[in-house]
Amino acid sequence: MKQVAPGKFTTIDWDTALTEIASRLKTIVADHGHGALGSYTGNPTAYNSLFGPAFGGFSSQLGIRKNFSSATQDCANKFAGSEAVFGTRTMHPVPDIDHSDFILIIGENPAVSHMSFVSIPHPMQHLKEAEARGAVVVYINPRAIESANIAGSVLKIKPDTDVYLLASLIHEIDRNHGFSAHANAQRGKHIEELRSFVSAYPAERVSTITGIPETSIKQLAEDFATAPSACAHMSTGVNMGRQGTLAYWLLHMLVFVTGNLGRTGGNFYSLGFYQRSPAAGSAMPEGFIDTPYGKVRNPGGVGINLPGNLLASYLTDPNEPIRALFVNSGNPVLSIGGEQHMRKALELLELLVCVDIYRNATAEYADYLLPAAGAYEREDVNLAGMGLQFQPSVQYTEAVVPPAYERKPEWWIFERLNQIMGFHSLLDGLQGEDGEPNVWARINAMLRSQGRNMKELKAEQIIALERSDPAEFESFLQHEDELVDCFPAIFSESTLRMEKICIELETSPANQLKLIGKRDAYMINSWYANVAKLKFGKRDRNYLFMHPADAELRQIDDGDLVAVNNKNGQIVTEVKLTEDLIEGVVAMTHGWGHGRSAGMRVALGKPGVNCNVLLPSGPGSYDPLSNQAHMTGIPVEVQKTERAA
Repeated sequence: MKQVAPGKFTTIDWDTALTEIASRLKTIVADHGHGALGSYTGNPTAYNSLFGPAFGGFSSQLGIRKNFSSATQDCANKFAGSEAVFGTRTMHPVPDIDHSDFILIIGENPAVSHMSFVSIPHPMQHLKEAEARGAVVVYINPRAIESANIAGSVLKIKPDTDVYLLASLIHEIDRNHGFSAHANAQRGKHIEELRSFVSAYPAERVSTITGIPETSIKQLAEDFATAPSACAHMSTGVNMGRQGTLAYWLLHMLVFVTGNLGRTGGNFYSLGFYQRSPAAGSAMPEGFIDTPYGKVRNPGGVGINLPGNLLASYLTDPNEPIRALFVNSGNPVLSIGGEQHMRKALELLELLVCVDIYRNATAEYADYLLPAAGAYEREDVNLAGMGLQFQPSVQYTEAVVPPAYERKPEWWIFERLNQIMGFHSLLDGLQGEDGEPNVWARINAMLRSQGRNMKELKAEQIIALERSDPAEFESFLQHEDELVDCFPAIFSESTLRMEKICIELETSPANQLKLIGKRDAYMINSWYANVAKLKFGKRDRNYLFMHPADAELRQIDDGDLVAVNNKNGQIVTEVKLTEDLIEGVVAMTHGWGHGRSAGMRVALGKPGVNCNVLLPSGPGSYDPLSNQAHMTGIPVEVQKTERAA
């Protein structure tokens, strides 16, 4: 589709659309250079194994250097953290839930999210069975999550303070038990620096910051340290804090210093279907780069792009603005803080191309909207879970139905665009055994490392692989000395920042409300915004959830209309009171706010409000170690307001 007037789109054929896009790109590059090009990729691209090579090839040949993605809204901290500790961004030891005696889950609600950075079917069934055989399951979360209704218990914590709890747990374990001999062996380095650092965060200090009683912190440390085996896992509730990278580092350290890294019942490295050489190294960019908006983590490689929170700033940069932007399966208008800045910035673009299944809030500004084949309309391989699988396997799925209307898979869109622009394209040749473009070359090479191939996978559909020996993680450490770095030098400035934030938290007003996101199975990000069957009854809007004590203090009743505001913006919504939350915390589900999304009929009719307008954006609004956006524990004020007449 092509936008011919504000809000008015017309259908054109594929060749016309791609030819016009190619022509406009060439003009923009000729007039302004490659610095005028940018891209933003959303979460669904991670679940499309053919997208990466196709868009990556197009992007590199075109010369796009300013790349943004949703990874800096949900998980970039994990890539940065693992690279610092293990020397590679692709090592994320997964919890051995089925064999563990103590399971600690922080900032995650498996009953709703089904877990992230560990690929495990039916996680609650595994947790339920673990508890039934005697394992202890503890969730750390600002609210009583749904998962605890099935298995385990919740220890409530104030948001954006998990990093201090983790530091305190390690210190208490050291104070009462000492670090495991394993951590003092040759596989760990800078252990004394870690010990010195965490000593600043004893339970008696951290208790006030986290809202967890001192005795509970000490007991948690004791239980984790003395369990025959223990594992730990954390997700977006921690990732999105100001210090998600340090938190992931300390999670690794908690497991490591108790001897639970690389052991049955602890955390283990899941190899997946790509047999990398242990000596391969990560070959990722290191350190930081200076930008007009401050220092950012050097983007590139796996998982780290420029901060999404700076996208609007780059679009409006006075010296070298992005003039042509590709948005693939993403919706930065609603998923990033600073909605109004983003909307104004998109209006200034000379070319916006959106590839998606919906004309969403961002695509309302698109010059061209290219309809992508849905998940059931294309073949795929489960690449996203590689290295994260509880039980490794590789699976090929055929398209269930042919693409409706004129939708095309993303790989074809970008390979055809390559062809029209005169770049190298798979459509020019390199035919596979079936005479079709050899789109599976990368996957086939990865399979060959395990002695298999794509032909066999297509025939068998799924190939089960042997689970890694837990101790195998040691052979895949990527630092030159093949050691676990317990206090990476790159963290030096951020550890000083951690102490400054700690003092800030210790002196903040006692009645300050903090906003967190509430994961909802009926609205995963903004994926389900246009699904009518999920907008029934009172699910036609997103509410502000508030503890009754906080509401009483502000003379607010259940169902009242309230204004939620801070220095970043304001929204108006209804209140739902719940004792599930820790006092001082309010929660909302994001992905709403489609009041201007004319291309999504259901979402337009039941828009809700965009709580992300309350998030910080621009310089200083992200974790400098990973470019991860600050999206949780946001200070807000809540006041009762009147309904419109």
